[in-house]
Amino acid sequence: MKNTMEYKGYIGSVEFSEEDCILYGKVMGIRSLISYEGETAKELLEDFHGAVDDYLTLCKENGIVPETAYKGSFNVRISPDLHKRLVLYTTAHEMSLNSYVEETLKNSPAAKI
Repeated sequence: MKNTMEYKGYIGSVEFSEEDCILYGKVMGIRSLISYEGETAKELLEDFHGAVDDYLTLCKENGIVPETAYKGSFNVRISPDLHKRLVLYTTAHEMSLNSYVEETLKNSPAAKI
């Protein structure tokens, strides 16, 4: 079972509220809050699609460029010592720190999903 869904390049979460007995979620990876809900999986999916379509329409009507999720850039905080060792390693191997991190992440189990 997946706990996400995708529509027009936007990823939405799938959550369940036992208290309210509804499914709900929000679009992930953007600053704008786009939420949706439904009593059934079908209703949740339809409301997710409608929420994304409404967001895109609103952006178009207001001349705003819609946010793009997962642009390929993120910040990682590590210790200064590790940062220094990684820079020394990548410099010695004639590669950038970004390319090293990208290659390492490409080979991680999470990238295989």
